[in-house]
Amino acid sequence: FFLWWFNEFNSDYIMSDAGEEEVRGICVRDVAADDFIAAYAEHLKNSDKFELPVWADLVKTGVFKELAPYGEDWYYTRAASIARKVYLRPGVGVGMLQKWYGGNYRRGARTEHFRKANSGIIRSVMIQLENMKVIENLPSGGRRMTRVGQQDLDRIAGAVFHDNEE
Repeated sequence: FFLWWFNEFNSDYIMSDAGEEEVRGICVRDVAADDFIAAYAEHLKNSDKFELPVWADLVKTGVFKELAPYGEDWYYTRAASIARKVYLRPGVGVGMLQKWYGGNYRRGARTEHFRKANSGIIRSVMIQLENMKVIENLPSGGRRMTRVGQQDLDRIAGAVFHDNEE
């Protein structure tokens, strides 16, 4: 049974050798990052398994920031972004995510230098996602998505894709 992808014109369908069209599953790569992160953050906010830490309104996201985040839901947004990063790059750890969320430390008239992001926020998000069985530890270090977590993220990505389509 030979399947070929109809990439040029319509990437949502698979053509089989018999000629009928089958709907292809939508994954996280198929939707825009900001739309997916907003939808997954809303899902985490409505979930009773993922809770906001008591210190979330007091911390900065990095030493290079002057102020804490303004939005009330910034922790859920960061958690959704971290879950998307782990989905796209299995084996990613806290250190690599610190580099990803880091930025330039502007020191007034002196030259600016790169600084990593706060590791405590990233680690607490990853621990909560592990407790929800969305991600798991790798024996070689880093984290990857579980089967349940991948299905969960793909389901939300499909909902986002179909909402944007309409």
